[in-house]
Amino acid sequence: MTAPVRFPRFFVTTPAPCPYLPGKSERKVFTELKGPHAEQLNEALGRIGFRRSQTVAYRPSCAGCQACVSVRVAASEFSPSQTQRRNLRRNSDLVMTECRPWATDEQFELLQKYLGVRHPGGGMATMDETDYADMVEHTPVSSYVMEYREPSRDGITPGRLVGACLTDRQADGLSMIYSFYDPDHSQRSGLGNYIILNHIVHSAEQGLPYVYLGYWVEGSDRMRYKVRYRPLERLTRNGWQRMTADEQSALIAQSSNKENVVETDPVADTASAHKDGTPQQYSSVRR
Repeated sequence: MTAPVRFPRFFVTTPAPCPYLPGKSERKVFTELKGPHAEQLNEALGRIGFRRSQTVAYRPSCAGCQACVSVRVAASEFSPSQTQRRNLRRNSDLVMTECRPWATDEQFELLQKYLGVRHPGGGMATMDETDYADMVEHTPVSSYVMEYREPSRDGITPGRLVGACLTDRQADGLSMIYSFYDPDHSQRSGLGNYIILNHIVHSAEQGLPYVYLGYWVEGSDRMRYKVRYRPLERLTRNGWQRMTADEQSALIAQSSNKENVVETDPVADTASAHKDGTPQQYSSVRR
């Protein structure tokens, strides 16, 4: 009699050019999230640095490189900077709603606008409505689309959608899978940062200790924004460890003064999809 399978089967992708560090190649280890215990598996893997993309959990497994580091914000101890406090006040009128993971035309139109400005020619630029629906709706875990809308003008019709984030709710916090927003809003700056700030506040209000931001890559300008949220913890060989205040201050000082983009990136933190919904990075694998 065949014994039941107790552990997931893991696979490794073929090497591909690294999107963050020139001259490097990336490789990922992944497993499927399926069956009655998919949610528990996803949470367990999330605590050791895995991320979710549709029905796949993955993390970097690059030969000779460990630049990608999982980071999370300690939400209950969050200490906003003056700039972050101003951002929270400036956008405090936005209405956040936890929506079921169901793709809408309005969300897709906003995503297209975001990608066209922030990631023209990127891996997700060719996504169509079906691809987007696959990204949102193919989830075996507790997921939401957090919508951010401006106040209703008439008190009846929902206000304008200016931001959204696909978010997983875990036992120990919120995991931001992919966020996007109106990149050309003339009267609201820092929308991307506000989505992160709101997740931190929302997590603390619900008694959830952490907000998972995905991977931080030291030396990558595109990932520098993640060190601006205090206190920040990173995953090491010895488990999760908090960055010291001095170290985080030094990293913040090195970061660009340009407006930061909330890039729960289509390459590093989610997988772009084929037309059949299969994550693109995982279509060619070896065991």
